[in-house]
Amino acid sequence: MSLAASVTPPGERFNIAQHLLALNTARAAKTAFIDDHGSITYGELDECVRRMATGLRALGLRREERVMILMHDSTDWPVSYLGAMYAGLVPVCVNTLLTADDYAYMLEHSRAQAVLVSGGLLPTLTAAMTRSDHEVTKVIVSHPAAPLHPSEVAFDSFLQSHQPAHKPAATQPDDPGFWLYSSGSTGRPKGTVHSHANPYWTIELYAKGVLGLQESDVCFSAAKLFFAYGLGNALTFPMGVGATTLLMGERATPEATFKRWKGEVGGLKPTVFFGAPTGFAGMLAHPALPARTDLNLRLVSSAGEALPSELGERFKAHMGVDIIDGIGSTEMLHIYLSNRPDRVRYGTTGWPVPGYDIELRGDEGQPVPDGEPGDLYIHGPSSAMMYWGNRQKTRETFQGGWTKSGDKYIRNEDGSYTYGGRSDDMLKVSGIYVSPFEVEATLVQHPAVLEAAVIGKEDTDGLIKTKAFVVLKSGQSVTEAELKAFVKDHLAPYKYPRFIEFVTDLPKTATGKIQRFKLRAQEAAGGTA
Repeated sequence: MSLAASVTPPGERFNIAQHLLALNTARAAKTAFIDDHGSITYGELDECVRRMATGLRALGLRREERVMILMHDSTDWPVSYLGAMYAGLVPVCVNTLLTADDYAYMLEHSRAQAVLVSGGLLPTLTAAMTRSDHEVTKVIVSHPAAPLHPSEVAFDSFLQSHQPAHKPAATQPDDPGFWLYSSGSTGRPKGTVHSHANPYWTIELYAKGVLGLQESDVCFSAAKLFFAYGLGNALTFPMGVGATTLLMGERATPEATFKRWKGEVGGLKPTVFFGAPTGFAGMLAHPALPARTDLNLRLVSSAGEALPSELGERFKAHMGVDIIDGIGSTEMLHIYLSNRPDRVRYGTTGWPVPGYDIELRGDEGQPVPDGEPGDLYIHGPSSAMMYWGNRQKTRETFQGGWTKSGDKYIRNEDGSYTYGGRSDDMLKVSGIYVSPFEVEATLVQHPAVLEAAVIGKEDTDGLIKTKAFVVLKSGQSVTEAELKAFVKDHLAPYKYPRFIEFVTDLPKTATGKIQRFKLRAQEAAGGTA
């Protein structure tokens, strides 16, 4: 019997927020979350979630209407996310690193009726709202940084002005639960709709079935809650076993991470850390890297980009604990292919998570033999329902119970899988997808740039970073630093090209299409275009 078959599925009535709260009713006094401002127990969390549900309903919001969450990681984040779903509303969790134009699009696309926002992000949200034709009913501000407008209300005041809801919305497992936005190779990000049941399956199959998370664990994730990876790591997984979570509002720099590892923030040392290869490379290169004796780590997980074997081996040599590398996606909610705490093969992404089936298919859809690259397809219970308002992309990705990942993989003789790159031109930089088309389109907006092509380039740690090949207009000049700053001013800062090479022309087809594969081949050979 498969693990998925042995797990009891959710009942006819199922609300994931109510489920997670009910699992922890006997732990009312235990700390659930610790952030930069304080902590919240499971009992306090239960009350705050139900107060949030009452408050959102009092705004006149109806079942399945959307509520945007634009917040830095803090205890207010799980209260907002769970409170919305407890009320039968659909939280739309968005990246805090984007621009006002991005948020304006997401407001219009999701038609969010209310927004829960961190005080530091309120100016960007305000700018987005002025650019959008969509009207928001209410803005609820966590930790306000300035006096609020009459249409805005402080988070704490909002909670305290409402009584806890007596019962959750009578949702079903397949009802829309929440949205996450997934980047696309072209065009705007896609609103990925997940059901109430999907987090349940990732808890049972991966958090418990593979990682073996325990009630005694203290979890800490470098990936933020708005990511599918971070949402599981730092919210649904620890709540699913009654563990404690450290939340960090600031960027996950090596220094900030080390402080949490050593228990200098929140007073608890994490036993489980969830990171990404770029972060591990930065930490191993940092002069303040702590000794293993100063830490309490028993389990370390990695996802977001392929983990170079040398990086995993160096981390194990220093820390005495393996990095458990895996791959997941926004569309599948969390990890479906992974190494195991008791079975690690560096250089591979491991084996299928029990409950998920994997197929590698060729260009014509036929299965490929071991040792040959194929497109990765996944069949599992946590697959998203659709991309909202995007039927074409939904059909391309979700195919008869199978989800097309967009990744190329090779199956090895021992049943493990080795990453072979993307099926499209998308790049994953520090665990976040970057569209080359978007960066190219921004570069050519500079008055000195004639055309540009962007590819992925391995750095000294074997990690992928963006490299731009730029052709300048005749008689024009611009420096590498100026172009990087230009992109940072026009896009989310993490999208800027780490490397820029000025060239006289770009390889193209007879019809004028840029041949990125030739640039990739030249880069791999160590040459120039």
